[in-house]
Amino acid sequence: MLFRSDYGKLCNRDPEQLEAGARIEISKKKKNPGDFALWKAAKPGEPFWPSPWGDGRPGWHIECSAMSMKHLGETIDIHGGGLDLQFPHHENELAQSESFTGKPFAKFWLHNGLMKTGEKKMSKSEGNEIVVTSLLRKHRPEVLRCLLLSTHYRSPIEYTNDRLMEIKKSLGNFYRFFDRYQRITGNSYYLLPFFNNQFVSNQDFVECRNKFLEFLADDFNTSGALGVLHEILAIVNRYAEVGKLESNPDKELLATFEQGCKILRELSNILGIFQNESLNENVTDDDIVGPLIDLLIEMRNEARKNKNFTLADRIRDRLAELRIIIEDRSSSSGWRRE
Repeated sequence: MLFRSDYGKLCNRDPEQLEAGARIEISKKKKNPGDFALWKAAKPGEPFWPSPWGDGRPGWHIECSAMSMKHLGETIDIHGGGLDLQFPHHENELAQSESFTGKPFAKFWLHNGLMKTGEKKMSKSEGNEIVVTSLLRKHRPEVLRCLLLSTHYRSPIEYTNDRLMEIKKSLGNFYRFFDRYQRITGNSYYLLPFFNNQFVSNQDFVECRNKFLEFLADDFNTSGALGVLHEILAIVNRYAEVGKLESNPDKELLATFEQGCKILRELSNILGIFQNESLNENVTDDDIVGPLIDLLIEMRNEARKNKNFTLADRIRDRLAELRIIIEDRSSSSGWRRE
């Protein structure tokens, strides 16, 4: 059972200090300023359902509790969402659900930080959103994944092109090492089996593996875990150089080197990176084509701004012949392949 004194436990706020009326004007119909709607009266043009309290619809918070209980049960394992939803939405969701069932609503709550461009949150309302599909035309998926992993999930992520290029440069160190591994062993790094908790004799790799898992156990600290992968990379590169493994490999050093590579393979797989041989420093057609199409779209937008519709239409039509479809949006123009 949830008591009134429990309200605010999710966001760690005293219910007496929660500021009423900060978001909307306090209704005179409320017995307590902190009361929130479970059922809202029907308004013209909105969908509604009959109820003992008259025609209306569920409040925002009750919708989520009802759907969750129907499909996932009265207690769920993990409830996630953005930090901006922690209060009041999730706090109210928890309050009404636990009051109704008398059981914990969720075992774990995870609230992620927001993507930012400059000082503003990235959102449709701000008109500064960036569609993932457009990013994937300029950057490989692993770059975006590592951008997200490089910041703790509860912290805001600052999105800039410079940051993406830093990530890409950092990943290049791994891709060059994978080429080095193939020169040394004659085999692809991506064909290495995962280590699967086999005995590790080298103390450096033992410490790295333990540190990696400790970071993940510490509130899913993926940024720290990524740092450990860089440590392992430095160690195996040092073995390759000291042991001159590319020219005259010492069998003992080579065995230790391969042990480290298997550890790197296992731990990076936990983060979902370096799984496939799809990324390296070589420039591909997509690395060139994407920016060129973006440049043509910029030229088309400038032509439209200057009322040169003949040129704008010509660019659109020629791209369409190449099965590139321009999508004009309210704040920008994008493109996709047909």
